[in-house]
Amino acid sequence: MPASPLLPKTAPFADEQIAALNTVISGSTADQRTWLAGFLAGFAAANDTPGLASVPASPPARRAPLTILFGTESGNSEALAAQARKAATKLGFAPKVMDMADITVTQLAELENVLVIASTWGEGDPPQRAVDFQDALMADDAPRLDKLRYAVLSLGDRAYAQFCEVGKRFDERFAALGATRVAGRLDCDLDFESPASAWIDATLPILKPADEPAVDHAVIHVDFARPTADGPTRANPFAAEITEHVRLTGSRSTSDTHHLELSLGGSGILYEPGDALGIIPQNDPALADAVLTAAGLSGNGDLRTALIERLDITTLTGKQVEDFSKLTGFTAEPGWATGRQIVDLLEAGASKLTAEQLTGLLRPLPPRYYSIASSRKAVGEEAHLLVAALRYDSHGRARQGVASVDLTERTRDRVNVFLRPNQHFRLPADPDRSVIMIGPGTGVAPFRGFLQEREAEDAKGRNWLFFGHRHFTHDFLYQLEVQDWLKNGVLNRLDVAFSRDQPAKRYVQDTMWESRSELAGWLRDGAALYVCGDMNAMAKDVHAMLLRILADQGAQDAKAELDAIRRDGRYLRDVY
Repeated sequence: MPASPLLPKTAPFADEQIAALNTVISGSTADQRTWLAGFLAGFAAANDTPGLASVPASPPARRAPLTILFGTESGNSEALAAQARKAATKLGFAPKVMDMADITVTQLAELENVLVIASTWGEGDPPQRAVDFQDALMADDAPRLDKLRYAVLSLGDRAYAQFCEVGKRFDERFAALGATRVAGRLDCDLDFESPASAWIDATLPILKPADEPAVDHAVIHVDFARPTADGPTRANPFAAEITEHVRLTGSRSTSDTHHLELSLGGSGILYEPGDALGIIPQNDPALADAVLTAAGLSGNGDLRTALIERLDITTLTGKQVEDFSKLTGFTAEPGWATGRQIVDLLEAGASKLTAEQLTGLLRPLPPRYYSIASSRKAVGEEAHLLVAALRYDSHGRARQGVASVDLTERTRDRVNVFLRPNQHFRLPADPDRSVIMIGPGTGVAPFRGFLQEREAEDAKGRNWLFFGHRHFTHDFLYQLEVQDWLKNGVLNRLDVAFSRDQPAKRYVQDTMWESRSELAGWLRDGAALYVCGDMNAMAKDVHAMLLRILADQGAQDAKAELDAIRRDGRYLRDVY
């Protein structure tokens, strides 16, 4: 039975029928509910339902076609595309949501109305699944888009110099190829939800062709989903109890890495291996006090709470430096913000601010995302996290990660969480397919969940793990579990690289090269390859090594072969 009745007791059914219908509807998918609604409508028409026979038939009104095209790495653009589809349906569009990985520029040229939602990744890069689309769109032989009308919603992070670069690039290229821009592009920072929603609501009516005939019959939109179906959200997270907290790295390790177990009982969170958990962190109270002191606002209790719980006081963007300069006259050299935080800006400017001026400079505190290191089939209503506490020095000041230190150092019984699904980092649907996992450091987190899942399902596909860290003795994360999986055959092969255990540093890409013949063989036999971890160094080095290995093992065009593996859905990355 659902948590609350879907059909009221006053519905014209017997009590047992209401119970049966509620059970069916609550367990159905959106596609199943849509099919059922259409079936009942057809059944009513075919059987001359009273009240319908007297309504004269009329030709169906044409619904304006709309393609909602998204490029995503973390899932934000995809979620906004789904939101836009619902809004467009209510406005009378015939919307279709498409991943940029699933469309060609030739197909794009045949479309009429397109809403583009594109994320920028790293330093101006497109999401991995949008690389082919971007390359084809920017090519000299890209087709004209003269019949296309479009608008672009761009997601990014102002902490990066190439803020929203991919969305800007698409917007300019569409126009250069002859498409008609019907609304101005919106560039969103990390706090994108409200501005993006407002932009979608304002843009869709403009995107609808002016000569589109009005729909001459009423359309009633019914949502049969129960209220709790979507579970906790960023705006309404679940307070998960921390039931277990263990430091995994040794006391002599230079890394401070912890295993946390969270209870999700009663949350409605149903994750799959490969998904991430969004954490709503709190800032370091000592840093909040330093910010208040630098701004001349010490003693303001309400503001202190806001700095700890709701506002970002670590990231410093170029725009914030510009806004502060307008307020105070402070000047800084280009690039001054790199490696600095809000407190550095306030101290350098030596200007006192009002509470309103300070909060006006700050961004909302964004959630942090951690790959879930467990499978529900193994741990039930729990989620396990692998967290490395980040601490470093910059410009003469000790710094620390917001969420990582909040989770591992400050005493907290509960933490606010929500699910961020990752549909593009899933185990193969075929349990007989082999899997190669490359995850140094905390990048091993999702692969612990993968192996728990494969063991619970008694999957027959082979499993190969590449793991790396600094020292074997102090930094072999989940060592006992990994060794048990090797003994019982869940893990067929393990290659490790501990970079500081010998004079010459050794990384996972070095172990890949040493096993290049077998690695290429697994890939050519259909294995799926997963990479998780640092985007800027490790992931790029691993990608370069894959190309080198394929070339060494006889590929005439290593890039083309690796691209084919990626398009086949067998080269998947979760990088950060």
